Amino acid sequence: MSSADQAAEPRSGKRTRRGRRAAPAAGSFEQKPFAQPMRGRNSPVAIASEDELQALHEASLRLLRDTGIAVLHDEARDMMVKAGAEIGKDGVRVHFSPELIEQLIATVPSQFTLHARNPAHNLIIGGDYLTFFMMASAPNASCLDKGRRTGNREDYQNFLKLAQQHNILHGVGGYPCEPVDIHASVRHLDCVYDLLTLTDKSFCIYSLGAQRNRDAIEMTRIGRGVSVDEFKDQPSVWTVINTNSPLQLDIPMMQGIIEMSSMGQPVVITPFTLSGAMAPVTIAGALVQQNAEALAGIAFSQIVRPGAPAVYGGFTSNVDMKSGSPAFGTPEYMKAQIIGGQLARRYNFPYRTSNVCAANTMDAQAAYESVFSLWGAINGGMNMLKHGAGWMEGGLCCSFEKTILDIDLLQMVAEFLAPLDFSEASLAVDTITEVGPGGHFFGTEHTQQRYKDAFYSPVLSDWRNYESWEEAGQPTAMQKANRIWKERLAAYKEPEFDPAIKEELRAFVQMRKDAGGVATDF
Repeated sequence: MSSADQAAEPRSGKRTRRGRRAAPAAGSFEQKPFAQPMRGRNSPVAIASEDELQALHEASLRLLRDTGIAVLHDEARDMMVKAGAEIGKDGVRVHFSPELIEQLIATVPSQFTLHARNPAHNLIIGGDYLTFFMMASAPNASCLDKGRRTGNREDYQNFLKLAQQHNILHGVGGYPCEPVDIHASVRHLDCVYDLLTLTDKSFCIYSLGAQRNRDAIEMTRIGRGVSVDEFKDQPSVWTVINTNSPLQLDIPMMQGIIEMSSMGQPVVITPFTLSGAMAPVTIAGALVQQNAEALAGIAFSQIVRPGAPAVYGGFTSNVDMKSGSPAFGTPEYMKAQIIGGQLARRYNFPYRTSNVCAANTMDAQAAYESVFSLWGAINGGMNMLKHGAGWMEGGLCCSFEKTILDIDLLQMVAEFLAPLDFSEASLAVDTITEVGPGGHFFGTEHTQQRYKDAFYSPVLSDWRNYESWEEAGQPTAMQKANRIWKERLAAYKEPEFDPAIKEELRAFVQMRKDAGGVATDF
């Protein structure tokens, strides 16, 4: 059995005679098989009424028609004009009629398959399917042992290994921490190589110039072992396009859409609209701006290639008006998540949001803000959860301990979404009768058959009473998470990779490095 296949199996100890599980073998841990949670009967919540949603939609279209959006990329502007948009007097702002926007976005697929290097890790994006991705883009990393430090390749690789190890993480959302010890001209080459070799799950690349996109696309194609034509028809790697809020699409982002959409690869259009800073202070106003910017970016992806996969991204939150710092996991953030999901469903787009917090250490604030973020994401009808595990400090740091906490939370979310069994056996009338008044259910066959198989197995909390907690040395969640991530990292095994394809990939990286990589400006 391959290491990838082993990772897809729940690894547990043998049964004892009483049916309980023995302790897992050293280096292994219990988890459920790799699978995407589904929404099932957990329908998304609607905060805005149909009339209010229509008002947001119409306000966004008015903004794109009358105010327009600045497009800094010359070729992109020309393509927009050719498709029917108009250029303003300043020669930079592009104005879209409501009819043109409606026409263009109609070709966006409501659902698509995202192909991983290991087909067992393919994902369905859209519909009732949910996906959880590792954190991305932190400039720093932290752990209890070494404290907070600048992002580096060793930490970057270790985060990838943890993402590969845990079945609840369906992919990697980018670079968990930025490895600044690799020169910027070749960093993308080493990072994508690590993504393809240390994991066999799907991942996100960065749109920081056309050549970086082209390199990462070609590396992904090589890694999957498919032809160019096959690759164009099989979404295999994705990118996030952040609008330069307010109302601006910059050159690298437009290059990213052109390169990715032309190759049939998904773009996740995500305005970074913080109310009171880069967007109006009211959540309604910030959502109008978010929607206008997202529609403009998605519409452009369809100008590049009609039918190219695109995802509606929401990242609207509020800021602390005293400091200007972003706030996350707030009531405002949750409202924006949920209404953002309503807008995405109105257009029949897949929807991306995030698991974020503003805490500086793994404390109660980190936990409750992340739970609020996750609850807003689930109630908002999320399909892609970016920054699913590890996010700290408003995105400035990826924490090893927080990664474990978030994995715990994501497993809880998946278990919450799992459908209940209302079969005759599950209703358990015979077992209740067998036990009778005053008895207990610990030793019944009904309990023993289902022990641990049907229930979430916690990571950080094992529900000990006070006396046994005292005997165990009173470990805090931070201390326990610190032990767990190191144990699981030690158990990591690199996924299998065809040696010939791996050599082709290595040769491509070396060839591009010999050519000097890319210029470090855009």
